[in-house]
Amino acid sequence: MNSIRERLLREVVARLSSAIAPIPVLRMPAVPVTREASPALLLFVEGDSITAHANHLVDRQLSVRLAVVARGADAFDVADRLLTAAHAAMLADPNLGGLALAVRELDAEWDADDLDAGTVMLPARYEIRYRTHALDLTQTG
Repeated sequence: MNSIRERLLREVVARLSSAIAPIPVLRMPAVPVTREASPALLLFVEGDSITAHANHLVDRQLSVRLAVVARGADAFDVADRLLTAAHAAMLADPNLGGLALAVRELDAEWDADDLDAGTVMLPARYEIRYRTHALDLTQTG
């Protein structure tokens, strides 16, 4: 069985994919998004830290960054609409089907990154709090 962290990430990808279909959701892409593949929503894991230990339970904080990449004359509008839909999907069920304790938005950058002419990338970061057993990462606490 996969860890709670992996199951959370899969749940996030499923929710995002459903919310912005047919736009692709790319988890930790290893290569840059091509012009033909945009718009796209990128999902990056920024970290997973331990926030507390108590009675064989471990509270954890998973930080993820979403980044919408869009190109063209209406890139800002496209990116904003996609990020708005992704935000609603992230916060629709703050327990992510019973796997998480809470989901909250951390911040968003509304300045476009200069990737190449006509390209916009809008990022937003989220924190997912969850709990596992200290000796078994596949079990919620």
